[in-house]
Amino acid sequence: MTAQDSATARTSIAVSGGTLLAGLAVLMFSMTFPATVWALDGLGPWSVVTCRMVLAGLVAGGCLLAGRARLPARRLWGGLLVVSLGCIVGFPLLTTLALRTSSTSHAAVVVGLLPATTAAYSALRTGTRHSPAFWAAALAGAAVVIGFAVAQSGGRPTLGDLYLFAALVVCAAGYAEGGLLARTLPGWQVIGWALVFSLPAGLAGAVWALGTEPVHLGAKALAGLLWLGAVSQFASMWLWYRGMAAIGVGRASQLQLAQPLLTLVWSVALLGERLTPAAPLAAVAVLVCIAVTQRR
Repeated sequence: MTAQDSATARTSIAVSGGTLLAGLAVLMFSMTFPATVWALDGLGPWSVVTCRMVLAGLVAGGCLLAGRARLPARRLWGGLLVVSLGCIVGFPLLTTLALRTSSTSHAAVVVGLLPATTAAYSALRTGTRHSPAFWAAALAGAAVVIGFAVAQSGGRPTLGDLYLFAALVVCAAGYAEGGLLARTLPGWQVIGWALVFSLPAGLAGAVWALGTEPVHLGAKALAGLLWLGAVSQFASMWLWYRGMAAIGVGRASQLQLAQPLLTLVWSVALLGERLTPAAPLAAVAVLVCIAVTQRR
């Protein structure tokens, strides 16, 4: 085997591994909305958001201490701030507020738009140029997901929609900046430091929220909160940023096209929501779009 063949083989393995990590993260992400609904069964929206920040921050801090991670260089703090504001504060807060009045299927609209928005933000941020076929497949997949999710909810714009579209913007920025940071820091440190930096605000917010909002913490609410804090906010983001570092922000973001449909599956299994016959057709169309973006 020549040196070029060896390098090609290593690149292929890295891409395959990165795709697997990003795909596993998407599977974990898909449980976030159902878990949020569970948590809202016993806590107010501000309590859910701040408590998940605290739980995730404590887990991340423990991992950073155990791994003897060094404080990131100051030049990286700006990117970590964007990750914190977008993925730890903005997206959880806005989607939690939306889920008070919107169903999980309706909230899936924002997730359907995230891949295209993340890729667009990343392209503007880094100057990356994707092929026309890449953009065509990404937009087609986003259109399928949006059309499916909006049809499920009737497509009526509400205050929840405003929350969801605002969440889309801040989360796309957080994802893209985190993917760029993961080229310099290990993925788990990117989300880990962002969570630790957010911990003081989370603690203060949790004290205020728990003292202001009603608390009826049953088994379901506790399970939802634990999933949000330990998995959605930390473990899945760790895998996500590692995957993005290996295969690129644009390509990884397209894997998220499958997330709304996975969320709808969990909604049926865990929340008792009903799907229309259009779901299998939409799933096949989305998977075709993902395959095209991966090839491009």
